[in-house]
Amino acid sequence: MPLTIVTGGTRGIGAAVAARLAGAGHDLVLGHRADSASARAVVASLEASGVRCAAVAGDVTTDAGIDALLDAADRMGELTGLVNNAGATYRFAPLVDTPAEEVRRTVEVNLTAPMLVARAAVERMGAGGVVVNVTSGAATLGSPGEYVHYAAAKAGLDLFTRGLGLEVAGRGIRVVAVAPGLVETELHATTGDPGRLPRMAPQVPLGRAGQPEEIAEAVAWLMSDAASYVTATTLRVAGGR
Repeated sequence: MPLTIVTGGTRGIGAAVAARLAGAGHDLVLGHRADSASARAVVASLEASGVRCAAVAGDVTTDAGIDALLDAADRMGELTGLVNNAGATYRFAPLVDTPAEEVRRTVEVNLTAPMLVARAAVERMGAGGVVVNVTSGAATLGSPGEYVHYAAAKAGLDLFTRGLGLEVAGRGIRVVAVAPGLVETELHATTGDPGRLPRMAPQVPLGRAGQPEEIAEAVAWLMSDAASYVTATTLRVAGGR
C-alpha cells in the first residue's frame, strides 16, 4: 500500500488531496502547523475510510518539524510519496509595503521548506516514488501589487521541480508539480481580502474559481501509474489563466 506525506494536509487543498489519496488507498502522514482540532477531524474521517493516517504538528521551516514528519512515516512503513502542499502568504500588498521579515518568511515557507522536505523524502524513497510540489499559477503571472515575493518563490519551486526531477529520474523517482490558479480556500480571508475571489473570478477564462477537489484530482493523477511517463514538469490547473 502506498505511504504518502502531505504537508499542510489538514485544511484547504491539502485536506482535499489527503481525502482523494485515501480513496486511492494511500496511507497518510499529514503535516500541520497548529490547528489540532481540524487535524483530529481529518484523521478520524480518513481512518474511517480504511487507511492508516497520522497527523504531525510542526513547522516545516525547521529541522525538527521536517524530522517529525519523516520519523512518523518511517514508523508506518516505506515512504512512496510526498505532496509538498504547505505554503503561505501573509497579505496582499505591493512589495514596498511588505515588511522585509515577511518577505523572508514567505520564501522560507514556499521554497526553502519544500526543497528540504523533498531532500529528506527522496533519500528514503525507492524506485516508483513520487514527489508532487504544489506551486501556483502566480509563478508565471508575477502578481504585481499583490505578492510578487510569493510568486517568485513559487517560480523557484517550479524550477526546483524540473531540476530535482532530472536528478532523480535515474533512480525511478518522479518529481512533478501542480500549479493551482484562483481556488476557493480560506487564504483570501486570512490575508485580509475576503472579497478577492468574486473580484478575480471574471479574469479566469472558465469564469470561476476552482475547488480544492479539482486540484486534488490533478495531484492524484500525477501520483498514479497513469502518469508514469510524467516527470520534471508542472501541470497548470488554473482555469486557463
